[in-house]
Amino acid sequence: MTTTPSAPLVLTQRRIWLIFSALLAGMLLSSLDQTIVSTAMPTIVGDLGGVAHMTWVTTAYLLATTIAMPIYGKFGDIFGRRNLFLIAIALFTLASLGAALSTNFWEFVVFRGIQGLGGGGLMILSQAIIADIVPARERGKYLAPMGAVFGVSSIGGPLLGGLFTDHLSWEWCFWINIPVGVIAFAIAWKTLSLPRKHNTSRVDYLGIVLLSAATTCLILFTDWGGKQYEWTSPTILGLMAAFVAAVIAFIVVENRAEQPVIPLALFRNRAFVLATTIGLVLGLAMFSALAFMPTFLQMASGTSASVSGLLMIPMIVGLIGTLTVSMRHITKTGRYKIFPILGAVVTALGMLWMTTLAGNTPIWLICAMLFVLGAGLGFIMQVIVLVVQNAVDPHDVGTATSTNNYFREVGASLGVAIFGSIFTSRLVEGLGSAFAANPAQAATSGLDPASLVPAQVKAVGEPLHTAIVDSYASALAPVFWYLIPAVLVALVLAFWLPEIPLSDEAGMIARGEAVADESALAGLAPVSVTDESDPVLAVPSPGSDGDRPTDGRHAAR
Repeated sequence: MTTTPSAPLVLTQRRIWLIFSALLAGMLLSSLDQTIVSTAMPTIVGDLGGVAHMTWVTTAYLLATTIAMPIYGKFGDIFGRRNLFLIAIALFTLASLGAALSTNFWEFVVFRGIQGLGGGGLMILSQAIIADIVPARERGKYLAPMGAVFGVSSIGGPLLGGLFTDHLSWEWCFWINIPVGVIAFAIAWKTLSLPRKHNTSRVDYLGIVLLSAATTCLILFTDWGGKQYEWTSPTILGLMAAFVAAVIAFIVVENRAEQPVIPLALFRNRAFVLATTIGLVLGLAMFSALAFMPTFLQMASGTSASVSGLLMIPMIVGLIGTLTVSMRHITKTGRYKIFPILGAVVTALGMLWMTTLAGNTPIWLICAMLFVLGAGLGFIMQVIVLVVQNAVDPHDVGTATSTNNYFREVGASLGVAIFGSIFTSRLVEGLGSAFAANPAQAATSGLDPASLVPAQVKAVGEPLHTAIVDSYASALAPVFWYLIPAVLVALVLAFWLPEIPLSDEAGMIARGEAVADESALAGLAPVSVTDESDPVLAVPSPGSDGDRPTDGRHAAR
């Protein structure tokens, strides 16, 4: 059992913006690193000699993030979230230092994985803390800016990555995290005042180990199968057997655990199951596109790293635009079901359009494709988080949020691994044919197909240049066909998603850890803070609409 402070905290308008600033700083740190590497990745893997293993740069980060998410979610529910948030920032910042100092490819991959352990915590804890202090009905006001931070970093990240790669060195993609991490840690240390909890129940360590083992086996199975090992090889069959065994053991353990890391009761909640499944299949499509589009733009379209980063702006403009529209509508009306449906339709159309990509596709047309894809994703991703948080008991909000994100990241990891495996195998075959068809030029150029970087491809003469560009184009564009069925599955699930009235009660109030600011509810000035040592939180007044139910979620039940 978990105990909470005897004196509940007072939620005031002043403190929420301080807490929100800490959350935004942490999310900026995490989301910036997910995108800054994308434009620098061809140069990184070329310099470190890892072109054939390129997918590991992204897979390592996503795998570590996926494993860490349920741990942060459960530990945040039973121990409190403040210290975990600070640990996540510190872990991420130190791993960035290690990545910048890496001297070989696999050392770099290890530090990318450690970064993922910190990044997963920053993402989950930020979403859970917002649910703690802001009612679901008002949460769109905050989820939209948090989504916009991801969007801005998705623009700034590739741009910075390209600028660093073109004018400094790729190591600066990680050096930049050091001052950002220090600032984020300082802001969180000063402003993130949350209640501490004392857990008296047995922690589900065995469940954590089994879940981590199952996740690792699944990702390695998809990443290695048909690439490093034949699908029928003992290694691949062994990984699948280990995955099945770990899943079965995990289910058994969770049924008996006092504090299960992923309570199986969540899967009896229809809204949770449907929303989580939608997140999984869309994570597969979204992260696959984000991970390899900059590579396509650099190699197949002949653009520099900087320009390829700028070319991702239309996608983020579309994402931010539809995210803002959807969240404003939800806050105003309390209705959300239409947006996952609309988002799945638009995303599917964007994916279909992107199957026509070729080396000679005009830049403006590629930008239009990316805008449509981003617009579709903006209608869905934050809405899914809101649906899950609104559908579960307030005591499980961290666990539910992390479980939802866990399955989305599973989809992302699977998507990047499968998508990257297909792309890489086709690319290696295409480059081999390109070099074999031009043996004299290949010999005089001194190029190694396993260590190509964009500058080398741009400098090499014809006809080898065209052959290399065509290899990248023919390897990447057709693979989008594999992503369309996943988006169509999400569309079908979205039609079945129940629309539960959004709660007017913040999570901490529902759990008895906080009380609403009565002066704010009465339309008066917020309560003044005279003792900064006392943790005081703030929240927008949930009582502005007098006809709302006290708790729409429970009223629906």
